[in-house]
Amino acid sequence: MDKKEHIESQISKLEEKYKDSGQDLSSYLDGLLYQRYLTYWDYIHLDTLLSLQVPRTYFPDEEIFIMYHQITELYFKLILHEQKQLVDDKSQNLDFFIERVRRINSYYQALISSFSIMIRGMEREQFLQYRMALLPASGFQSAQYRMIEIYATPMENLVHHTERALFSSSNSIEELYEHIYWKKGATDLTTGEKTLTLKQFEYRYTPRLIRIAKQVKNSTIYHKFLQLPEEKQDNKVLIEALKNLDINANVNWPLMHLGSAHRYLGKDKQEINATGGTNWKEYLPPSFQKVVFFPKLYTKQELNNWGKQWVDHIFNPQKAKGVK
Repeated sequence: MDKKEHIESQISKLEEKYKDSGQDLSSYLDGLLYQRYLTYWDYIHLDTLLSLQVPRTYFPDEEIFIMYHQITELYFKLILHEQKQLVDDKSQNLDFFIERVRRINSYYQALISSFSIMIRGMEREQFLQYRMALLPASGFQSAQYRMIEIYATPMENLVHHTERALFSSSNSIEELYEHIYWKKGATDLTTGEKTLTLKQFEYRYTPRLIRIAKQVKNSTIYHKFLQLPEEKQDNKVLIEALKNLDINANVNWPLMHLGSAHRYLGKDKQEINATGGTNWKEYLPPSFQKVVFFPKLYTKQELNNWGKQWVDHIFNPQKAKGVK
């Protein structure tokens, strides 16, 4: 096909594409003729993006704090982008499943490897001062992170582990949501009173989270795995990818936050509370939460010891080595 024939073929395809739009192809070609050339900065809205950092104080490191959290939320959006494709997919194509899980793991790995920005990239003295201007805002209020959990596994797997045996898929989404594990992290265990951080979060996001949970009921990523033919469920590459996702989301990522909290909040004689009033020493350790997206992939002993070896490795290395 010569160049002229190729152009005629392309025009014919364009006419076919636009014939139902109510306008002829010539009108669309006019629009193409008049529109400006696309630039990089317009395409990604660069000027807008760079204007979104608005510190509340004059401490220089607060801008680092803001930008890293914004970057984190963009990575969460990438994770959700892949999760939604998995949830919507009905092909049971193994390569598609593995590739989407691999992408999710790559996003988590980027977040985990970059978290040194939070742990070592800010002056502790500055942090302890500008954080007081952020009350009661908290990373606890990341709705996208909660969405990631809801897309990944049934709600009954997100119930606090001390109550998990009391609930099953037969319970309503609303019942399960009331006992979701992270609520205890922002509730006074003595009085049962919710922190303002949790009240704000629930007011804004509870309807949306419940709606999503209902939409993905019986079609979370874990459901999609269980619905695969048995020979596909036994695929070693898929199993390894799902286990890595569990470790990244429910062990390594919380441990990064635990390490940051120890650096900034745990060095004084008296522990410092998180900005949202969460009990970070009880809330962040994976071994205290035992959140597992894909429990069928593990033995009972592995589930009982979930996260413990990683916490010991980071915070009690002598114990991890078996030294008494």
